[in-house]
Amino acid sequence: MFNRRDFLQVAAAATTLTGFSGSLSQAIAEGAITQDGLLRFDPVGTVTLLHVTDIHAQLVPIFFREPSVNLGIGEAAGVAPHVTGDAFLKKFGIRQGSAEAYAFSSEGYAGLAAEYGRVGGLDRMATLVKAIRAERPGKTLLLEGGDSLQGSYGALKTRGGDMAAALKALGVEGCTFHWEFTYGTERVKELIEELGCPFVAGNVLDTEWDEQAFKPYEMYERGGVKIVVVGQAFPYTPVANPRYMNPTLSFGIREDLVRKHVEAARAEGAGLVVLLSHNGFDVDRKLASRVAGIDVVLSGHTHDAVPAVVPVGRTLIVASGSHGKFLSRLDLDVRGGEVKDYRFQLIPVFSDAIAPDPDMAGVIEGLRAPFKPELSRVVGRTDGLLYRRGNFNGTWDDLICRALIEERDAEISLSPGFRWGATLLPGQDITMDDVYNQTAITYPAAYRMQMTGAQIKDILEDVADNLFNPDPYYQQGGDMVRVGGLGYAIDVSKPMGQRIGALTLLRTGQAIDASASYAVAGWASVNEGTEGPPVYDLVRSFIERRQVVNIPENDTVKVSGF
Repeated sequence: MFNRRDFLQVAAAATTLTGFSGSLSQAIAEGAITQDGLLRFDPVGTVTLLHVTDIHAQLVPIFFREPSVNLGIGEAAGVAPHVTGDAFLKKFGIRQGSAEAYAFSSEGYAGLAAEYGRVGGLDRMATLVKAIRAERPGKTLLLEGGDSLQGSYGALKTRGGDMAAALKALGVEGCTFHWEFTYGTERVKELIEELGCPFVAGNVLDTEWDEQAFKPYEMYERGGVKIVVVGQAFPYTPVANPRYMNPTLSFGIREDLVRKHVEAARAEGAGLVVLLSHNGFDVDRKLASRVAGIDVVLSGHTHDAVPAVVPVGRTLIVASGSHGKFLSRLDLDVRGGEVKDYRFQLIPVFSDAIAPDPDMAGVIEGLRAPFKPELSRVVGRTDGLLYRRGNFNGTWDDLICRALIEERDAEISLSPGFRWGATLLPGQDITMDDVYNQTAITYPAAYRMQMTGAQIKDILEDVADNLFNPDPYYQQGGDMVRVGGLGYAIDVSKPMGQRIGALTLLRTGQAIDASASYAVAGWASVNEGTEGPPVYDLVRSFIERRQVVNIPENDTVKVSGF
């Protein structure tokens, strides 16, 4: 029977296709972006979920460009979040050149960035959170979805401690993890204490007894509704990151465990069940279609910023972007254990339009003060746009690949397809803060080794399958490994082992010989005992010797099959 809930989901899907129905676009259309305009919202119900994720240790305002390429495979092809640029603007009814276009797409990015300014900053985020809490006393729940305690120099030096202090000051009320596990299991336990809020990860077990390593879910009450938040840490942590850092923990999607926790939550009287997830969007979409009883998925890991709720059956999926650029607000009318109505807004944190919260500003100043001399050190300047996001290339990654080849005397370089890292505009100085924002990990050794052509192809095939496997449960959510000194073709529609071809050594123009050996440099190896100088030192040296860098758009990867 077609009930009210079904109608609401169909209406939401229509909104996804035709544009914004909330007040944000109206506020922006009326003129200058203002704090009041960004907060304008027609509330509904008695529960407000606030969600941030994938902040990657960005305490202060930054520039961050959304991807121009984000391919979806199979059923995900051409649907949110796998739509970018002008197609994204058309699908969501966003006007070219508008503030919304700047926030949500890569179209005309450099020019719009100059007009609309930086985004993010936890002091601005705090202003928004406090305003919404004041508007909805006793009804709000602020949740953080992971990957927020890693990604900067300060986080590297404090092993996540600076961000734990900042998120505690923000008033985060529940969280889960991914990159945080790269500080090691013991440090993870300390960070949970420092955050001072419930940590939930129902899909992480200990390897000795195969029991829950952490609390799987937490119950809250807001607006008279019992809310259970089930945690889902990144399922592929031991594959995407070093296994030796968490030897006693076992990870996985563990659909059956998710189902068990949801059923237990309902049995304990939950009126609203929320999955706080770091699975990645496509995994969450599949999971929501297979596990009954989840009302809301707060999705993280893949950094998708989707300005409308995506309904899957009776489940609402929210994707809140990354780097502190957005704050999600989802108002819910929950009665009789069902969501009867809802309203959503993905709020861009336009830094110039929002007054910094003085308390949080003081916290941030204190956290960054010990590192200011290093953070502010200028090592060069960029003549072009430096960005990371995109399935195959990013100019920041190309810079790192060039640095690896030159500094390690290699023929070919490999750089991981990380999605974190802020953007620099043409003409900006490059500081060590910027360098660490691209490279700050706990296993930074830049190796140099000999690889055969066959081994190089195998690496590309393996990573391509992680990204383009048609079954979301086999996707790990990053982007394609970046390459320097090497060109290739990829057909994303082909099966494992058949996607990569036409490998070419760029310095000679000759085809890669499967049996020949090549000098390859890379970083972020998950293998214990990897040796080499830290990658951030190589990048600094590379930029300092040039002083001015200009990285052209990369056309050495030929993509087909989409």
